[in-house]
Amino acid sequence: MMNNPLEDPVFFNGFNSIFIYGDYMETTGQVKTIIQRLLAGGYEAYLVGGSVRDMVLGRRPHDQDIITSASPGQVKKIFNKVIPVGEKHGTVAVVENKASFEVTSFNSLEQDLSRRDFTMNSLAMDINGKVYDYFGGVDDIKNKVIRTVGNPGERFKADPLRLMRAVRFAVDLGFSMHAETRASIIENCHLIKDTAAERVRDELCKILLSGSPGRCVRLLQECGLLRHIIPELAEFVGFEQWNRHHDKDVFEHTLAVLDNTPATLKVRMAALLHDVAKPVTFSLDEKNEGHFFNHNIVGEQMARVILNRLKFSNDTIAAVTSLVREHTSRYNQISTPGVKRLIRRIGAENLDDLFALQLADISGSAGPFDTGAVDRMRQEAASILAGREPLSVKDLAISGRDLINMGFPPGPKIGEIIKNLLELVLENPQLNTRKSLKNIVKENRSD
Repeated sequence: MMNNPLEDPVFFNGFNSIFIYGDYMETTGQVKTIIQRLLAGGYEAYLVGGSVRDMVLGRRPHDQDIITSASPGQVKKIFNKVIPVGEKHGTVAVVENKASFEVTSFNSLEQDLSRRDFTMNSLAMDINGKVYDYFGGVDDIKNKVIRTVGNPGERFKADPLRLMRAVRFAVDLGFSMHAETRASIIENCHLIKDTAAERVRDELCKILLSGSPGRCVRLLQECGLLRHIIPELAEFVGFEQWNRHHDKDVFEHTLAVLDNTPATLKVRMAALLHDVAKPVTFSLDEKNEGHFFNHNIVGEQMARVILNRLKFSNDTIAAVTSLVREHTSRYNQISTPGVKRLIRRIGAENLDDLFALQLADISGSAGPFDTGAVDRMRQEAASILAGREPLSVKDLAISGRDLINMGFPPGPKIGEIIKNLLELVLENPQLNTRKSLKNIVKENRSD
């Protein structure tokens, strides 16, 4: 375990003493080589930003960003392979031993750091391990405070994505927000609407994959950001369910489900959206019992709209909307053939994600937490897959070509026959032989 540098000043005495993680050493050598070559060329060069923050925190650094007084053109002359990832903004990627590192030009170190988002990210470190801290970043790390560099309103207007980043950092690091910074987030929360959907999506993914996604989403709501990111979710807050199976409103239930899911994007996004249609499908019966009929079906449609709006990939949209649609399926509601149809609809590769979502849904509801229906469905699905039972038309013992050879003309009729045969085979797998299926077709032939 790395010593806490805030208690061990020796930590800052040398560049090498910082990078002591085993499998991090190779990357460390590459970063050091890049900085050394820039220095040898007569330029200033520093490690900057989040990697320095993480090292001051005693955490494993991830992104290694380098800044230099060399221009992009001068960087190109020093290194053999340079990729112009953002050259017009002064950034290029230097490739060293097949690894890529961003190198950004600056005119003045202090000026460059003054444009950073938060004080804890406005730290630079030279090759000897000396930390340059013009804005009190180390003290804010000591005090566990998220504070913008300079005027918070100006920082957020310069890049509104910082509004979301502040929330993620606060929860991930266990820091509190400086009062002025938090007040400015609330005041400027609407600015997030002006940020490219792709950037909001990527930051939302980081939030969902964090160690405490529920706390992050709660803070997004408290700061006014949630209603601008996914306005449908803002309807959850305080929406009572009036149902004996639920002891929380829709928002609190969603956060509980989210926190009980594994850290995979598809499952956590589905957890966030699984009850998205509850406010629009709510009804009360004569006993004042709340119901949300077809909220999974309506939710699938709403989730697709939301995910498209945030520019998610087609594969992610397909997986998440399937999970939202199927999250209400339980073994005590469907037969063995029904489990087969479920596998066919959602795909065998998504079954574990579905079960994880369902278990989280149960744990986020009112007790007792009976997982028996999910456990039985998991066992049934495993048995079906292990037995290689037919699940789709491609698993049938005959094909459309066989029907044509039996005298059926090509056309929709063949598809209808194949579909009916599959339904019979799902009910009775023993029928899936070439002879049996041909006999069934002959017996039911009407032409």
